[in-house]
Amino acid sequence: MESLTTNGGEDSSTRIAARSSMIESLKGCGLTGIHVDKEELRKKLQMPQYLRFAMRDSIRLQDPAAGESRLPAANSLSGSAFAPEINEPPESPMVVFINPRSGGRHGRLLKERLQMLISEEQVFDLTDVKPHEFVKYGLKCLELLAAIGDACAKETRDKMRVMVAGGDGTVGWVLGCLLELEKQGRLPVPPVGVIPLGTGNDLSRTFGWGGSFPFAWKSAIKRSLDRATTGRVCKLDSWNVLLSAPNSINVELPHCMRPTEDGALDESFEIKEASSEKASCHGGVFYNYFSIGMDAQVAYGFHHLRNEKPYLAQGPIANKLIYSGYSCGQGWFFTPCSSDPGLRGLKNILRMHVKKVNCSDWEQVLIPSSVRSLVALNLNNYGSGRHPWGNLTPEYMEKRGFVEAQVDDGLLEVFGLKQGWHASLVMGELISAKHIVQAAAIRFELRGGEWKNAFLQMDGEPWKQPMSDEFSTFVEIKRVPSQSLMINGE
Repeated sequence: MESLTTNGGEDSSTRIAARSSMIESLKGCGLTGIHVDKEELRKKLQMPQYLRFAMRDSIRLQDPAAGESRLPAANSLSGSAFAPEINEPPESPMVVFINPRSGGRHGRLLKERLQMLISEEQVFDLTDVKPHEFVKYGLKCLELLAAIGDACAKETRDKMRVMVAGGDGTVGWVLGCLLELEKQGRLPVPPVGVIPLGTGNDLSRTFGWGGSFPFAWKSAIKRSLDRATTGRVCKLDSWNVLLSAPNSINVELPHCMRPTEDGALDESFEIKEASSEKASCHGGVFYNYFSIGMDAQVAYGFHHLRNEKPYLAQGPIANKLIYSGYSCGQGWFFTPCSSDPGLRGLKNILRMHVKKVNCSDWEQVLIPSSVRSLVALNLNNYGSGRHPWGNLTPEYMEKRGFVEAQVDDGLLEVFGLKQGWHASLVMGELISAKHIVQAAAIRFELRGGEWKNAFLQMDGEPWKQPMSDEFSTFVEIKRVPSQSLMINGE
């Protein structure tokens, strides 16, 4: 998909740098002092009532044609016009998805505030309305109305923008559902902005929406919605993950991974070990990172602890404290027994092949024996705004064959973390992570042996992958067409 920018003479592939200045911090706290009139904002965002009700009916009844009954009597297939006040689409029609479980307990109050600023029908609680239902029924309703001659519905659909109030996982969920529009040829795909409610909020940070829920949040929310009406639209690489495992292996995958029948591994890659049983395939999409190893194991334990004891999750700060304490008990910092094969590096269970930029052949990349966590990173930010890839000098990049890392360059930066102490120095930005490769496609092969499980995660959703000592589990990562994400137009 083409990128839209505010500067027509610039390269359409917009470069986005992660910013962490004092000005950004003040903006995140909602202290910039810019006043946004509530009524003027509503005029920009609120859709005509009949369109709001048509979308609502279509989603509730799970029938995109259900909204036709909401067409005004003046509208007919013969082409008669609406009344002027009905026929006026808003300047920037918007819908908002909110995840009340993200971050702290701001969800209910934020939902009420958003409904007051826009309308009740344009704010979707993700516990009630899933983003794929909005795509399948809500947007489809507007498209059907446009197809029968409703000019207001057509312009509203074409100008639609989406805001997501949640963490990185929630934003990725919505983006993944909107990506189906591109696959189905239902263009344009609405650009997406973010109200950060999560713990890390790296997607939000990368695109200038802030790293935390603002302190003066009532006025800050108005400014975020207003900025979303004029923000630039930039491309963000999307990465498809295909997991192929023997049928005999049962695993509880996160909701972002779904069974797929049309996902076949790249046939140009020769698999030396033939499998005697049929494999099951699951697919998903990520935008931030994919990782294998100790960091995913810590995340997996933390998520289960939080699900079992939700009262511990009182907000981003509490989550980070619990996360840090939990990591100390998983062997990430202290290895109880160096002879235990379950505590050695990933080299024992993992083989990695990659396709480099402008190359169609698979090439094996050796994993250093000291690496216990492997991360394939797409964004400029990781782990709550850290930059583990670092700012590399031109001389070093030329020596290693690297290019400058961007979110729309079709490349993943793959780096390794040795253990907790090394990871702490990397997260403190005292040193860079262990650079391994920049790749346009990646193939991981997992084989158990004495290891019984591997831990994987994508965009903060971890899972435990059982492994066989007879048959390999494959993970293949490839880029899919770029998607648009809205950023600040400054």
